[in-house]
Amino acid sequence: MVQPQGFAHASQSHLVYKLNKALYGLEIAPEAWFSTFSTFLLSQNFVPSQCDSSLFVLKTPTSITILLIYDILLTGSDPLYIAYLIQQIHATFSMKELGFVNYFLGISVTKTFVGYVLSQQKYASKILAKAGMNDCKSYSSPMAIKVSTLSFDADLPLSQPSIYRSLVGALQYLTITRPNLASVVNHVCQFMQALLNSHFASVKRLLRYIKGILGRGLHFSSGSLILNAYSDSDWAKNVLDRRSTTGYCAYLGLNLISWSAKKQPTVSRSSSEAEYRALAHASIELSWLGMLLAERHCPVPVPTLWCDNLSAIAMSHNPVFHARTIHIEVDYHFVRERIAAKKLHICYIPTTDQITDIFTKPLSVARFQYLQSKLLVLPSPMSLRGNDKRTAPEQAAPT
Repeated sequence: MVQPQGFAHASQSHLVYKLNKALYGLEIAPEAWFSTFSTFLLSQNFVPSQCDSSLFVLKTPTSITILLIYDILLTGSDPLYIAYLIQQIHATFSMKELGFVNYFLGISVTKTFVGYVLSQQKYASKILAKAGMNDCKSYSSPMAIKVSTLSFDADLPLSQPSIYRSLVGALQYLTITRPNLASVVNHVCQFMQALLNSHFASVKRLLRYIKGILGRGLHFSSGSLILNAYSDSDWAKNVLDRRSTTGYCAYLGLNLISWSAKKQPTVSRSSSEAEYRALAHASIELSWLGMLLAERHCPVPVPTLWCDNLSAIAMSHNPVFHARTIHIEVDYHFVRERIAAKKLHICYIPTTDQITDIFTKPLSVARFQYLQSKLLVLPSPMSLRGNDKRTAPEQAAPT
């Protein structure tokens, strides 16, 4: 830091102002706030998570308390201690208590008779308004089954690329509660550098589909602590670079808690190789989720990973390393060691029951809506109270 030009002190030019408090809006403010609040939590005997730096856990013989530092989300099994902790926070910091969570980081949290529903209806409406599509007709699926070859030479350049990039960036955050959109959002994110009119047409179709599911959200309910995951890949279906798409989703009991749709960084020379890379990514996610649950003192059985490729499953159980798989050696050893240590089970599932198809490829309307229900992306209780046809994409006809 230096004294500003025009305000330098002639005899004390080496001195600068010291801020006793980080001002809101400065680059150092978030770091200073996190350091101050985490120091307070440590003084209250909280333990920082090794898996998530913003998560703190306090475990006693009779209770457990969990606090997340974003907008400060607090939960626990002992209401008396939570009331005491809130009192200590008020005594140390100037804060406003908002009561039970109903809106968190742009996500609406609705309590139901069986659990909770997370929705971003307000956020999705803002995206539609930004695109000028509030009054558009809805589509029954976000992507056509036969996706046209989106080549950089097959169409005219988009005249306003900033609109496309802004909309796609906003859609990425929408996938937090809409896992059914992960695949198509991943697809439209791959054309940021040289945009064409056909790319924007794909985004408009996606927005018209969102118009029909504004009232939907991700449902959660209480149940068993059994960790399962599904992995899949769409081998070499990208016509521009022939890279495969990895898709996986993880369930805790009946609740979907993690998912991903991502293009693989290298070209796979066989479907087995592409599937094995997907297995490795899903195994890493299961490992992280297991550690996260262990920190919350939630013991879970050995997780099961379901795959529809018998060759990839055989490779994961085979103790003999073959030369033809040397290019995926790291993935091979990681998965193999977890199986040998009995920290992971890999089982076969028929393709017709593979949930992760929705993360890797375009699907028919019937198949898409079936898998969407398996992800528990369902109408929220608020939308069920009325008779708004916009919450039922299966009733909307494409135009």
